Amino acid sequence: MKELFERVFGKPAEDCEAIAAGGSHRLYFRLKSGKTTAIGVEGTDRDENRAFLYLADHFRKAGLPVPEIFAVSGNGLTYLQEDLGSVSLFDLLWTSKAGELLEKTIRLLPKIQFEGARGLDFSVCYPQKEFDGRMVDFDLNYFKYCFLKLSPVEFNEVLLQNDFDAFKEALLGLSSGDTFMYRDFQARNIMIKGGEPWLIDFQGGRRGPVYYDLASFVWQARAGYPEDLREKLINDYYEELCKYRNESPEDFRSAFGLFSLFRVLQVLGAYGYRGLYERKKHFLESIVPALANLRGILSAYGFEERFPYMTRILLELAASPLGMPEEEPLPEESSLVLEVMSFSFRKGLPEDNSGNGGGYIFDCRGMHNPGRYEEYKSLTGRDREVIEFLEDRGEVQKFLGSVESLLSPHIKRYIKRGFSHLQVSFGCTGGQHRSVYCAEHVADWARREFPMVSVVLRHREQEI
Repeated sequence: MKELFERVFGKPAEDCEAIAAGGSHRLYFRLKSGKTTAIGVEGTDRDENRAFLYLADHFRKAGLPVPEIFAVSGNGLTYLQEDLGSVSLFDLLWTSKAGELLEKTIRLLPKIQFEGARGLDFSVCYPQKEFDGRMVDFDLNYFKYCFLKLSPVEFNEVLLQNDFDAFKEALLGLSSGDTFMYRDFQARNIMIKGGEPWLIDFQGGRRGPVYYDLASFVWQARAGYPEDLREKLINDYYEELCKYRNESPEDFRSAFGLFSLFRVLQVLGAYGYRGLYERKKHFLESIVPALANLRGILSAYGFEERFPYMTRILLELAASPLGMPEEEPLPEESSLVLEVMSFSFRKGLPEDNSGNGGGYIFDCRGMHNPGRYEEYKSLTGRDREVIEFLEDRGEVQKFLGSVESLLSPHIKRYIKRGFSHLQVSFGCTGGQHRSVYCAEHVADWARREFPMVSVVLRHREQEI
């Protein structure tokens, strides 16, 4: 990677930082020299790399937002690509920018599927060139053997296979035409650069029906889109789809329902293998929301008449202990007051007026400070310009993700034990920008996650 970097940019890489990967075995690194950066990738399969490199080149020529490939090693296993930054759409789902970015992304999808397919040599696609019966069999068996058989649900394999066969026939009966199926179109695979969505991880794409990608996106387990937002995204997509082909709303909804069920079963197979078998935390944590999605899909589209036995087993699975949070539900009412505060370290730590002591003080000074710039000095962390400054860098999302992971079990424990007060404070240099943003964000998060708790928000230095 360093050799490729020096060859492309004419100077050696001064730093090479590993980047965490998801479920892939590929290795990713960010190489830097001054302000010049690039992403180095080392794959384990030449054919998979070849597919990605070909698709990236083809999509760029079609005007789609994908990273530029700078150089490829002689053996085809390593390549250097454009650095799109560290902020994904998933990182921004709980920020003020989410609505606009989600709409941009979902309206981009038909362009990828139709314009990206023009002139595309599908024979290069990895591991196969199109969606077909074998792919359906692979994914249904993936679900059956890696998830269903590890669950507490007993089932008759012959009866289930009968419905699997009917389900496969229904899926294959929906003509795909020459459209590109992204295969894993979800918020973690969309990077945000310059306020626009950019595409990554499309190397598993192939010729296939358009409904699969829409289902992948709107039913992403950890995204947890509320029903009204999911409906809006589906309608936005359909509006764009109609610019490329005529399709009645009824036919569209019917096909989308089938592929929504198929996608969630494929995802559960992955969560079973990566979570229940490999015990990877992220995949284990995704099982409960994925089974909640399964309940929602079965309720919305009603497959009992077409696939009665399969539907019965899936309903049992969705209601099994795997689909339920392990902890007891929280009470509907609580005496807990969560006091969230921003403050300036220069003016001392916050006082605890409850007499209980304890709580949390988080130091926000490790993040880039907007107060260093003239245009932000008169603003606070409640102003749009400061919010954009902090969110665009990606630091604050990771910081607050860690904060919320720490606070959540603590708040639940306090609720169950009947405690009355918990103080959470965010400090920065002046108590004006970073700490104010973080306090606002955590107060909003706490109100959503724990509606039974009284949340009191105070910005000490702003006297609000």
